[in-house]
Amino acid sequence: MDRRRFLQTSSLAGAAFAFTARPAWSATADSHVEILLDESVGTIAPEIYGQFTEHLGGVIYDGIWVGENSTVPNVGGIRKEIVDRMKQIHVPVVRWPGGCFADSYDWRDGVGPSKERPIRTNFWADDPDAQRLKGNAVQLYETNAFGTDEFMRFCHLSGAEPYLASNLRSLPAMEFSRWVEYCNSPEGSTTLAKHRAANGSPAPYDVKYWGVGNESWGCGGNFEPEEYAEEFRRFTTWVPHYGVPLSFIGSGPNDNNLEWTNSFFEALRRKNYMPRELHGWSVHYYTWNLSMGETTDWVAGKRDALEFDETGWYELFLQGLYMEEIVRAQWGLLGEFDPGRNIKLVVDEYGAWYKPGTQLDPTHMLGQQVTLRDALLTAMTLDIFNRHAEKVGMAACAQLVNCLNALFFSQEDKFITTPVFHVFDMYAAHQGAQSLRVNFSSPQVHYQRKGKATTLAGLLGSASMRGKTVTVTATNSDLKNPKLTEIVLRGSATIASAEASVLTDTDMHAHNTFAQPNAVQLKKLAVEAQGDRLTITLPPASVSRVTIQLA
Repeated sequence: MDRRRFLQTSSLAGAAFAFTARPAWSATADSHVEILLDESVGTIAPEIYGQFTEHLGGVIYDGIWVGENSTVPNVGGIRKEIVDRMKQIHVPVVRWPGGCFADSYDWRDGVGPSKERPIRTNFWADDPDAQRLKGNAVQLYETNAFGTDEFMRFCHLSGAEPYLASNLRSLPAMEFSRWVEYCNSPEGSTTLAKHRAANGSPAPYDVKYWGVGNESWGCGGNFEPEEYAEEFRRFTTWVPHYGVPLSFIGSGPNDNNLEWTNSFFEALRRKNYMPRELHGWSVHYYTWNLSMGETTDWVAGKRDALEFDETGWYELFLQGLYMEEIVRAQWGLLGEFDPGRNIKLVVDEYGAWYKPGTQLDPTHMLGQQVTLRDALLTAMTLDIFNRHAEKVGMAACAQLVNCLNALFFSQEDKFITTPVFHVFDMYAAHQGAQSLRVNFSSPQVHYQRKGKATTLAGLLGSASMRGKTVTVTATNSDLKNPKLTEIVLRGSATIASAEASVLTDTDMHAHNTFAQPNAVQLKKLAVEAQGDRLTITLPPASVSRVTIQLA
């Protein structure tokens, strides 16, 4: 089945359930949601709602790190407002220091007295988007002012678990072991433990999540999968645990490269090597090619973050929903090598990636404005992860601040949230809840794609339950038509109360700026509940959350 046909025929993805005894639907509603309270898919790992931070442009410097002597409110040099906002949405895990930056990073450069740390050339110094930067800009020449200890403090302040991406391309396996030792060896036990104490933390950091390389098929070494499997074995064999249940995350495919996955695991199987610490298989998928099939060129396929028409609005979602096929296909292949299902998918880079030109500040390399369109794409992606809770163990939105699909923008003392932040705020209620099987049915959306009629699902979403609270999230991508929607609970339950919120705007290009920081924000949405069902009108171009309290 080709990709486009898959997307069209799987618009009700996650709801593959044969119905018997359908409830009587309201004659007035045009859309329906049926939630099966007794059909749990699995627990939604909080780690699905993770974030990604890289030494790229304004992500670390000015985004997270402002310095201890800054006039910007900070805690030990870390921007206070970003910490407060992360706590608001309960960010569970943060990936660092890359990304491709990790593939040229020596962790030893970022520890010890700040004034003694070396200045290194940043991985991104020769990127075309860096040409506008002048002199010895920190974006080009890494000062290492923000290193392991600062990142750990950032995680501690925000309440997130650290996820470290190791350098497999240009450092030996011994340095991976030494980094684990620096972070996790008991107080006073080793020379590196004493160095950690001298740097401010006698107690170990107890880092659980370790990425064994990054994009090893590309910037992480341009390996063949069999070559990467050999490196993976060297890096992960006999790494001391220090009492911490280490979770290694392998460098998985770009997009849906099944050959990479198959060849890697075949190479491990030939060596009879499947370490119990291998708990994650990384997948990266960016929604970048909006050329409608005209090209596969990485640059030519990109379009503008702000200047798009109705077709561009829908095309982003058509491409973004390919994430569902990736999850299904990669999970299916993993089962051939891991029948016990110990290894989960880790989608630790995802989001929209546009051409340059809409960044809020020149230092924001790969920066782009974030609109309502990006909020819907992010919501659709999170709903895919929720619906496949038994498959996806972790994810990381790329990136947290001043970059692709960012939750925040900052520049010196200015700081704002984006529509994507509001999606994570709405969806935080899903974290740790039980994903429920749910069926969405709604009139399809039709648009012209290169002169051909194309359809998208009219309504997509997910549902979860924790105790007596049911949370339903849904996207209505239709630019013109609201969805009068009836939500019905199947199971022995009655609705005691319900409330709803929505993120929407009449302008599909709506976004926040430093001058208008609250142009796009959450609003209350009316909902009527009676018995085992409720009725709600989901506006055009919207993301909505309905919170149902059961009697």
